[in-house]
Amino acid sequence: MAEALFNTLGQGRFKAFSAGSNPTGKVNPFAIEQVADLGYPTEVLRSKSWDEFTQANAPKMDIVITVCDNAAGEVCPIWPGSPISGHWGFEDPAAAEGSNEDKRAAFAQIRSQIQGCVERFIRLPLESMDIPSIKRELDGIK
Repeated sequence: MAEALFNTLGQGRFKAFSAGSNPTGKVNPFAIEQVADLGYPTEVLRSKSWDEFTQANAPKMDIVITVCDNAAGEVCPIWPGSPISGHWGFEDPAAAEGSNEDKRAAFAQIRSQIQGCVERFIRLPLESMDIPSIKRELDGIK
C-alpha cells in the first residue's frame, strides 16, 4: 500500500517499490482493494523480496522506509548507495483475524495511517534539504 500511496500521491516525484523480507508470493487481496481505491494500477503489483533491490542492476534507492512493526527488529540488507533510511511502524493488517469485513477494515485503517505519513513526507521541500535534515524529518513523521 505504501508503494501505491507514494507513487499516486507523489504525482511523479517518487518511484516507490514495496518489498519484504519474507514475501508470500502473492499480494493480499485486501491490499489490492485499498490500492485500487487509489486508482493505482493493480496489475503492476507483485510480491517481492527486498533481496531484489540489493542487486547490482536494481533501481537506485535514495530513501528506504520500513513500515511493518516487525521489520524494525529484523536485520535489513545493506542497500547499495547508502540510502537514507527510516522506520514507520504499523501493525501488519495481514495478521488481522475475523470476518472478511474485519480484515477489510484493518487494511483500510492501516492504509489511512500510512497515507497520513506519506502526505506529510511528500509536502517536504526535499530538493532544498540536506541529507541530515531529510533523515530528521523522516524520523519525526511517525
